[in-house]
Amino acid sequence: MTEKKPELEITAGGFTFKARYEWDNAPETVKGLREKLFPLESKIIHVRWSGQGGWIPFGDMDLGVPLENGTCYPHPGEIVFYPGGKSECELLIAYGYVNFASKAGQLPGNHFATIYEGNEHLMELGEKFLWEGAQDITFKEI
Repeated sequence: MTEKKPELEITAGGFTFKARYEWDNAPETVKGLREKLFPLESKIIHVRWSGQGGWIPFGDMDLGVPLENGTCYPHPGEIVFYPGGKSECELLIAYGYVNFASKAGQLPGNHFATIYEGNEHLMELGEKFLWEGAQDITFKEI
C-alpha cells in the first residue's frame, strides 16, 4: 500500500479547490514551494497581460527554484510558478484561456499543480477578482 502524497487545498473568493502536485514533472518547484512558501495567505488579482487568470506577485523573491515543466499556455485549473528572471517572481492560476506573459514578453511558468476538485467554480472566481478586485487566497496542504 502506497502512502498518500500531500495535496493542496486552495480557498479564494468563497470557493474551495483541491489540487494535486505535479511531483514527477516539477519536483524542484514542488519541493521549493512546500519548503519555503506554503502554507500561504495572500491576495489574488486578475492578470494584466495573460488573459483569463489570477496571479500573486512576489517581486524579487528568490526560492532557488529552476525553470522546469514550463508552459506559456496553462489550461484552466493549472497552477504555474514563475521563479523570476525576465520578470518578477509570481504564481498564476488559469481559469480560462491564458498566454502567460509580462511586460517583458511571453514567460514559461513551471506547471507545478493542477486543480482537480472545484473546477466548476474557476470561471466564477475569475469573474470575481476581475470585477470585484483582489480576493483573499490561501494554500495549505491536506
